[in-house]
Amino acid sequence: MGFWRHGAPGVVAAALLAVPAVATAREPARAGAHRPAGVAAVKRGLKGLVAAKGGPPGAIATLYRNGRLTTISVGRANVKRRGAPRATDHMRIASVAKAYSGAVVLHLVGHGLLGLNDTIGKRLPSLPAAWGAVTIRQMLDHTSGLPNYTDSDGFKQQVDKDPSGFVAPTTVISWVRSQGLNFTPGSSYEYSNTDNIVLGLIAQEVTGESYRTLLAKIVFGPARLRQTSLPTTTLTLAKPFIHGYVVVPGSKPTDVTTFLSPSGAWASGGIASTPADLNRFMRNYLARTFFGSAEQRAQMQFVAGSSSPPGPGTNSAGLAIFRYRTRCGTVYGHTGNFPGYTQFAAATRNGKRAVTTSLNIPAPTGALLARLRSVQTTAVCALLRK
Repeated sequence: MGFWRHGAPGVVAAALLAVPAVATAREPARAGAHRPAGVAAVKRGLKGLVAAKGGPPGAIATLYRNGRLTTISVGRANVKRRGAPRATDHMRIASVAKAYSGAVVLHLVGHGLLGLNDTIGKRLPSLPAAWGAVTIRQMLDHTSGLPNYTDSDGFKQQVDKDPSGFVAPTTVISWVRSQGLNFTPGSSYEYSNTDNIVLGLIAQEVTGESYRTLLAKIVFGPARLRQTSLPTTTLTLAKPFIHGYVVVPGSKPTDVTTFLSPSGAWASGGIASTPADLNRFMRNYLARTFFGSAEQRAQMQFVAGSSSPPGPGTNSAGLAIFRYRTRCGTVYGHTGNFPGYTQFAAATRNGKRAVTTSLNIPAPTGALLARLRSVQTTAVCALLRK
């Protein structure tokens, strides 16, 4: 479902933070002096996306291998002036932020402040009793059955009437708290943005610290993410930034960079970062900077399910991470979708190599999504080549 209305910057709610899950079918900085093999193919793929009908004004990929970050960038970060997106330009990382909230929660598990089998009823008894049996583990891998707040009438009304207004996490919960579970916890997979809102609230409850403070202490600081933040009270991005657009074929791109307040996304998708910092985070995430081997073993227990939008290859869901099995090998990470931004970030199991791709449009569908997934596969192949 798209989030634009014809002829308006208007946005229809459902695709803002997550698009409907698609079947996980298999599918086929300036580059430095030592560019990894496959960079030319990645650049051709990015150019094809930009040139495609409904494609993004700009696209950027980063590849980190052998201690070097290679940036491949095409098109424009801002349609009003020349200049492709850069690895140090700010952007919204959308639902890749769920990996950051996962890092916080797994860190707390590793330090004995939470258990993966702790329930909502135990940790946040103020939430609906119908949700009480849902566990931390089930929220992390989207087998909780919690109703997805971005499908709610409350969310749609917020987007229609006051998209730039501040939305507190408790307001997000209020949109779905009268609903029961969509299925028995642990019996099925269904991507839900509500999972990470509840996880953020639980992290605050058990530590007595704000989620922003927890991110700074557990994630941003240890990984040295100096261009990463959780904006909730401002619509603007730090400069320089990649502008986000809605592209309707036959019309000029509509800038939606500041259309929607990131406050409502919060622990589910509210983080802003840069391609370089996003790549650095994913390397640290897989290298266990934030939690230990026991938590990673639990994290790497996978169920059938795709990220939203689907990433390259065959997708499976772990704890705040997805496995992407491609024709060239397997990487682990997350995707994301927010007004004006589509993200993919992944790394090898040991965190020594990492890849990101970013488009400055929301997640495409149909043929353009298939093309994006193919380009992501090409980027993974370039990453994993010897």
